[in-house]
Amino acid sequence: MFSFLTGSDYLLMQQQHPLRQMRIALVTNQAALTSEGVPVRYALQQCGYRLVHLFSPEHGLQATGADGEQQPDTVDPLTGLPVTSLYGARLAPEAAQLQELDAVLFDMPDVGCRFYTYLWTLTHVMEACAAAGVRLVVTDRPNPTGLDLRQAEGPWLDERSCSSFIGRWNIPVRHCCTLGELARYFAATRMPHLQLEVLPVMNYTRSTVFPARAFVPTSPAIQEHEAAQLYPGTGLLEGVNLNEGRGTSFAFRVAGAPWIQAAAVLQQLRQVDLPGISAEQVQYRAVTPPYEGQDCHGIRLRVTDAASCRPVQTGLTLLQAIHQSHPGQLQPRLYPSVANPEGTHHLDRLTGVFNSFAYIVSGEELSTRVNPLWGQMMQPYLLYH
Repeated sequence: MFSFLTGSDYLLMQQQHPLRQMRIALVTNQAALTSEGVPVRYALQQCGYRLVHLFSPEHGLQATGADGEQQPDTVDPLTGLPVTSLYGARLAPEAAQLQELDAVLFDMPDVGCRFYTYLWTLTHVMEACAAAGVRLVVTDRPNPTGLDLRQAEGPWLDERSCSSFIGRWNIPVRHCCTLGELARYFAATRMPHLQLEVLPVMNYTRSTVFPARAFVPTSPAIQEHEAAQLYPGTGLLEGVNLNEGRGTSFAFRVAGAPWIQAAAVLQQLRQVDLPGISAEQVQYRAVTPPYEGQDCHGIRLRVTDAASCRPVQTGLTLLQAIHQSHPGQLQPRLYPSVANPEGTHHLDRLTGVFNSFAYIVSGEELSTRVNPLWGQMMQPYLLYH
């Protein structure tokens, strides 16, 4: 039991909530648990809510599907309810499905990063509900990487050139908001006719330090709190020919390749400031592409001070250090997925900046500074202070 209670915890405590009388669908996955560790979908069903349908995001209802792979429609063995995948043949509920409902609930964990796709599933659900005139209720959850808007990091997203399912709209890479707050912002600025309600997290403020022991793995590669903290920077490795440690116990905490001379990279990193981060040499065998089955040398990152850590800056600095110590060997990488079958321009989609690899090899800065503009933009929609 933790001091904060999620929006779903609050809903489960309400004996007379209007939703109890409605036919509702839930957008969720196995990582969405109550404060007692029970899957929210099961808890709502057992509590008497009229759940009739489930929708699931990337990685599927069980949150175990491989990154970028299509997830099938299925039946949930826990509740017996039909599950429609929103990461496959469709990215949003169909109009016919919504016509059968009085409301849609959205309860999904997040890691506070623009290119983590659960956020964009939320936006597609918002648009579908707005078009169908169906009420949407977001049961909010803490952001495990913090809500201090002074720690938000860019780059901003160039919507004309880089909009995609890993970043549809212009927000920073590290946004330092909850999904409920972002839903309020997007509803006000893009779909004002949406019937939106956000049930906030109780006993939660922008200064609340998320306890690492409370972290529930949100997807196959984000298994630890430290991985979530580093992901806004180490997630950029997907866009280049580096292995990010998927399938190991240190996924998204390492950058490796058979051709890396780790000592040379560390020498480059010692010349710059990486607040809140330590770096060390590592050697491991890659479990997934690139370099699957090969011995990789590389850099292992650790968070030493979450308050001062700047993961996006760290990730970009690491890429530049690898390029500078290995000229010509760092290259862009194709990254096929359901949302981008050709896998092209993946680094641009991650950074939000067109031709971003050229910035890395030239040593030019990709600006990560967004404050105070972002905080000012979000101020009317914040739920926590």
